[in-house]
Amino acid sequence: MSGTLSIIDLFTEQNLALWLEKYRSLGPLPGILLTFMKSFVPPLPTIVIVGLNAALYGLWWGFLYSWIGLVSGSLLTFLLVRKGSQLKWIRRWSAKPKVEQTLVWARRNGFNYVFLLGMLPVGPFVIVNIVAGLTRMSVLSFFVAVALGKGVMVFCVSYIGTHFSDFMAEPLKLTGVVAFIVFSLWMNKALQRYFAKEALS
Repeated sequence: MSGTLSIIDLFTEQNLALWLEKYRSLGPLPGILLTFMKSFVPPLPTIVIVGLNAALYGLWWGFLYSWIGLVSGSLLTFLLVRKGSQLKWIRRWSAKPKVEQTLVWARRNGFNYVFLLGMLPVGPFVIVNIVAGLTRMSVLSFFVAVALGKGVMVFCVSYIGTHFSDFMAEPLKLTGVVAFIVFSLWMNKALQRYFAKEALS
């Protein structure tokens, strides 16, 4: 229990900001690496990392570095699962009823599945990449879907990150940010229910 808490504590906004600042001399690598790791370390907070990248590097460079990291991490996860789809633990996981239902829908609508969930700043990103890999959708189709979906999400969060001081000066503007996050959480759940329902139909 305490080990889990200590790991999560490493990913606080303050610690991540200090880490980015400390290795700023390495140029874009820290910003790209953190977002890349999101595909392999689920506790990493996407909104915080993308927002910090934008605040540190500026809107457009921060957007680019976050986008490169998230897309490359997603693509590598997808390719690894696609390559190792016959491994025993992957077959056992994919045989679970809920996962199997999602796989049925994703096989028919893989592009929409990856694109829509990729647009949300919160959600089971690692699972989306794994499911896409198990459906064996084409690499090009996955890349285009994840690139477009992540592009929309990263730009929205980057914009918020570069204008955070404005939000602090005018707290009422934060309602829009909160609404954006709440809507994303709701949409994520709604889409997952929709996918599961479609898989049964």
